[in-house]
Amino acid sequence: MSQRNMSIKINLSERHLYLFSSEKLSGTYRIAIGKPHTPSPVGKWKIANKSILTPGTVYGTRWLGLNIDNYGIHGNNNIHSIGTAASLGCIRMYNEEVEHVFSLVSIGTPVEIATIISGSGFPLPPYTPPAQAKKGGAYTPSAGKKIYIIKQGDTLWSIAKKNGISIDTILSLNPKINPQMIFPGHVLYLP
Repeated sequence: MSQRNMSIKINLSERHLYLFSSEKLSGTYRIAIGKPHTPSPVGKWKIANKSILTPGTVYGTRWLGLNIDNYGIHGNNNIHSIGTAASLGCIRMYNEEVEHVFSLVSIGTPVEIATIISGSGFPLPPYTPPAQAKKGGAYTPSAGKKIYIIKQGDTLWSIAKKNGISIDTILSLNPKINPQMIFPGHVLYLP
């Protein structure tokens, strides 16, 4: 059921969507944003339309269209893209989370998209992935691959120790990762 006085703020640099109810933070969600050559549209927008989608599409299970052509907030069929700059400008969320936000917002809900230096903008409460998450940040998606979502303070060493594996194992399963450049929200494959 939609509620009144809802608003959404999206911090592109932190890759988080914040849901507010009467100016009080009611939810924090990790997102994927536009690629550098197809950036997400910075500005103040509104939810212009809402659609329930057939599962399995590139847009996931829900669409919240903005009042700027061809941009919206939606689910996705690639959970590994969350926390990255992977879209053509839209905001991607986990399907479970976009379904929750979809149920709370209505057409006309304000949406602010901003690029803000971390720590100077919106509050950043602790983030917990959707219900499929297990203790320690690791969970197994339906495809059967075990992944770990990096949290604040994690190092490759601490992740390896927590999961009883070597750093070399992590690096072999994640050949594109730069071990010196991991940050919260990145996804690692684990055995």
